[in-house]
Amino acid sequence: MIHLENKNTTFKQTPLQKTYFALGTRINLTIFGCENPAILDKTYDLIKYYEDILTVNRDESEVMSINHAAGKYPVRVSEATYKLIKRSVQVSQEYLGFNSLIGPLVKLWGIGFDNANVPKEKDIKSTLNLINPQKIILDDNEMTVFLQDDGMELDLGGIAKGYIADRIKDFWHAFDISSGIIDLGGNLLLVGPQPKHDDALWRIGVQNPHDARGSAIGVVVTSECSIVTSGIYERHLEVDGKSYHHILDSKTGYPKQNNLASVTVFSKYSIDGEIETTNLFFAGEPVKDWGKDNPNLLGAVFVTTDNKIYLSKFTPNDFHLLSDEFEVIQH
Repeated sequence: MIHLENKNTTFKQTPLQKTYFALGTRINLTIFGCENPAILDKTYDLIKYYEDILTVNRDESEVMSINHAAGKYPVRVSEATYKLIKRSVQVSQEYLGFNSLIGPLVKLWGIGFDNANVPKEKDIKSTLNLINPQKIILDDNEMTVFLQDDGMELDLGGIAKGYIADRIKDFWHAFDISSGIIDLGGNLLLVGPQPKHDDALWRIGVQNPHDARGSAIGVVVTSECSIVTSGIYERHLEVDGKSYHHILDSKTGYPKQNNLASVTVFSKYSIDGEIETTNLFFAGEPVKDWGKDNPNLLGAVFVTTDNKIYLSKFTPNDFHLLSDEFEVIQH
């Protein structure tokens, strides 16, 4: 979770702001320099459109049509859905951590839900057979998707919010909206210049993984970008004195074990941030030359469970430490 730093600032424009509920979370939309509040409701309609075709939390959607047909036949989907699925499958097949087929394992653990439990070893092993991203067949000509085994499930939850945020930004640009904030349950996409500051830059607080939401350990000053965080503090299960977080490893079937509490990625496109936060969390530490040849990846902040902070692509001058309980380590 990240948040905006607004201390010692003067509002130069009165923003239009509205809160909605969609994608299983609270949606906060803010637009500067616009006098047409209907844009916010139209944006919400766009969010609901994508939720309707991509969700796995209802019985009917394009993605659920694929899941219902698992092991039986391929399903044709819209071009937008197909392209998103193809991207998610390609990334999943890199085996760096992100896996859009992990749904059956997530359901088995149920972390964050009323049925949360530590599954039996045999159940975990059998479920691993259903989350292999090689067992999905894509047909570019027909735009069909086929899950080869009965019980497999495609779940775009790890990528959909980023994709939708990017589409909202495109939508706003079509209406000449040059500045705003897209907040999809803590995933931020900052559009254009920050009108509250003379330098037009945004101040983004990086969440303290040990404290309540809204408590920042440091601030990054940046131009428009996306900010996405993966952290073990978001959802977890306590059993017999042991804590299990919700970030599951497709290779072992258990929560990924390393020394990280969170990773926050700053990127041009929110969909890239969704993917990279997961992959970097699985890496467990800054990756050498990460983003070196990709200018769309602006930087990353790693926070460890023992209160150390590592930076990728950022310098210590880019990150302003706020808490004396943490230490920025040169990597």
